[in-house]
Amino acid sequence: MRLFTYVSIFFFALCLAVPAFAQDSLVVDNSDTSILKIQVQDASPKTSVRDEAPDLSEIFSMAKIFWALVFLLSGYIGIRIISKILTILAERSAQYRITLKGLIPVVRILGWIFILFIIVAGIFQPPAATILALSASVGVAVGFASQDILKNIFGGVMILFDRPFQVGDKIEVGSYYGEVTQIGLRSTRVVTPDDSLVSIPNSEIMNGSVSNTNAGEANCQVVAEIYLPISIDTVRVREIATQAAQVSKYVYLAKPIAVLFFNEVKDRKSFLKMRLKAYVMDIRSEFAFKSEMTEIVIKALVDEKLISDKDFN
Repeated sequence: MRLFTYVSIFFFALCLAVPAFAQDSLVVDNSDTSILKIQVQDASPKTSVRDEAPDLSEIFSMAKIFWALVFLLSGYIGIRIISKILTILAERSAQYRITLKGLIPVVRILGWIFILFIIVAGIFQPPAATILALSASVGVAVGFASQDILKNIFGGVMILFDRPFQVGDKIEVGSYYGEVTQIGLRSTRVVTPDDSLVSIPNSEIMNGSVSNTNAGEANCQVVAEIYLPISIDTVRVREIATQAAQVSKYVYLAKPIAVLFFNEVKDRKSFLKMRLKAYVMDIRSEFAFKSEMTEIVIKALVDEKLISDKDFN
């Protein structure tokens, strides 16, 4: 589907260039004949404007169009293969996962720029006048028909340069939170905790606030919340929660572990909300670590009879 889109845009741009050449030829035909005679008499060795006009059949010949399609298809397949290889290598290495995934959108953008340059400069080789006419025609058409698309494309380019996040980061945009799987020219794709794939337009990302959990690092902070009775022994609870986090297979001990308590009221009852804050070595272990901490801490509190079912009735 993407290849069909690129081919359609390519041929649409070629069609827009035809009226520009036709208009140039009409200007020569409608000029004063006397002026043409003077030019022929005074400067007979020089070629006229009509003679300098490019032959469209030579620029857009069937052979050149065929090789342009071959390069488009080959480039599409090559970019897909390179992106797939980078994805596989990233999933096998937790340390370089974010770095490798961050290279994927860069490879795609630079790859298509290189392919289009080869097609225009190496295959069609249009004169400067053709490029100017084509640029003007495409600019007018895109300006009227694709304002929203241009906003998203500009937002995608700014994301790649400004780098508020990259592929592999955990971000929160509006009501969506998840891992960035792809940064495209039109939208950014995020996988949510319930394994849903959400496409967020780049223009919305640039105009809104973005929260980045790990900021390009392989580790990230995870917060596990547990509601406890107001009269519980917080000193003992802090010890149990800290020990549970320290022995976890997911924890990243190079960063601190913190246990905080907050008073909250629910259904006209006062509770203590415990927040266990720790870091995991791999952002993919975020929810596994949160679930493990909840299970271990509650089981330890029940075994030591610090909480019971009556505390929550």
